[in-house]
Amino acid sequence: MFLTRSEYDRGVNTFSPEGRLFQVEYAIEAIKFGSTAIGISTPDGVVMAVEKRITSSLIEPSKMEKIVEVDRHIGCATSGLMADSRTLLDRARIECQNHWFVYNERMSVESCAQAVSNVAIQFGDGDDTDSAMSRPFGVAILFAGIENGEPQLWHMDPSGTYIRFDAKAIGSGSEGAQQNLQEYYLPTMTIKEAINLALSTLKQVMEEKLNSTNVEVMTMTPKELFRMFSKEEVEEYINNMS
Repeated sequence: MFLTRSEYDRGVNTFSPEGRLFQVEYAIEAIKFGSTAIGISTPDGVVMAVEKRITSSLIEPSKMEKIVEVDRHIGCATSGLMADSRTLLDRARIECQNHWFVYNERMSVESCAQAVSNVAIQFGDGDDTDSAMSRPFGVAILFAGIENGEPQLWHMDPSGTYIRFDAKAIGSGSEGAQQNLQEYYLPTMTIKEAINLALSTLKQVMEEKLNSTNVEVMTMTPKELFRMFSKEEVEEYINNMS
């Protein structure tokens, strides 16, 4: 006799008769309530643009970091539960530093994404390890990095699946943003064209008006590696769009 759907919801490691893990699906759905993040890979580097939701005039916008530096050659943008993202990003930093100390070389972007995904799938209610989460992490991560001079963009979701993309959008406006990227993305785009595409895509899916306070922009290039744009630079790109 099969259990009802609500009873399959209770066990994070219990498959339904259809072969689904409802808790993982719910975690993926939770990301759709997060801020929109866009990553675009070009031959010259990777561009990331992320929406920052300022819910109160008393919040200090500069302290709401949606894009973080994991290593000099790897940067991440997140969407979903920020507390969960901090846990995974801290693990990514530790893995990159350990790799450097042990092998005296930079960790590859794919290996970093794989190390974080290994943590993301360590959830369960019957695990003896103290570090295991009792639920899936409700966060999706975009990894932008440089490996042997080649720009790379990777995406990881709560199921622990990590896939390489040319352009990817996550968060509340991901469906419309992804459709816009599929329509206008070109493999031969320059960094400036990618920034303009990312900002114009955000402009379409964001509820608030685009400005330098509620948007963060980062580039990852073989020459400069991780580089966050200043508010003045972001404002300049936004003004040139209109």
